[in-house]
Amino acid sequence: MDPAPETIGAEESESLLDGVSQTLFGCLEAAAPSSVVEIGAFQGDFTRELLTWGAGAGARVTAIEPVPQPELIALTKRHPELDLIEKPSLEVLGELPRSDAVIVDGDHNHYTVLQELRQIAEGAGEEGMPIVFLHDVGWPHARRDTYYEPDRIPEEHRQPLARDAVLAPGVAGMAELGLPFPWAAAREGGEGNGVLTAAEDFVRESEGLRLAVIPAFFGLGVLWRSDAPWADQVGAVVAPLDRNPMIERMEELRIAGIMDRIRLAHHEALLRSFLNSRAFTVAERLSRIRQRGDPVFSREKVKRVLGD
Repeated sequence: MDPAPETIGAEESESLLDGVSQTLFGCLEAAAPSSVVEIGAFQGDFTRELLTWGAGAGARVTAIEPVPQPELIALTKRHPELDLIEKPSLEVLGELPRSDAVIVDGDHNHYTVLQELRQIAEGAGEEGMPIVFLHDVGWPHARRDTYYEPDRIPEEHRQPLARDAVLAPGVAGMAELGLPFPWAAAREGGEGNGVLTAAEDFVRESEGLRLAVIPAFFGLGVLWRSDAPWADQVGAVVAPLDRNPMIERMEELRIAGIMDRIRLAHHEALLRSFLNSRAFTVAERLSRIRQRGDPVFSREKVKRVLGD
């Protein structure tokens, strides 16, 4: 019997997140990079963890973030070993010196990710492709593009768009309730659609690359050269988690729990709106008359349900 979504609680979720983080840093330990590029740093939460790791490993960190938040800017001021580049990745990747490791977590669409991977490969030179980590290779971005600014994507590489999109598992089009995105592909699936699709397409057009997919917390992809001196060590780190069916099921349950909370929040908002409406006042009075003082529903009962 499958456990209910709520059985994957905070402690289990935190444990899974720690496991994914440990796997990523385990791969970094195996590859021993002297430089790491993070595409999509935003507030700098993971950048902070990279700096902590880099301090012990002697690695320099470069964050590419066109719209850095105040927390990331403050982090840059405190850490001279952190370089912040405030431009879109595709404008700067080709100009940067080769990095030993790259974390791709920027604009989550096929065109951007594929071009990022191609630029990383072109800049690798004789030293070869660095180890690459791709966040969001699971639902909802695996097979569906989302866009920060659709106009940055050439029209011929852009999926038919849905504005103020709402995405839910198992719904190929738009859902009534789910995770909101300013812009997303109108449909899930098909060619040229999604982060995982981009990673798979890049592997097909390249030689000697391995791709592992860790299906936890929206998915982490690990991409590396099979002939790298540290290839076997990285493979040993990711092998137990690569497309692991138990982890896949736990991720499904975690997302189901998120969807349950979204639905509950929606229902609570509807109840509060109804509670303050004139229609509810009239219905409550009629109920008191017909039930002789013991109404089927009342403000007190609704407030108890809401926890007020």
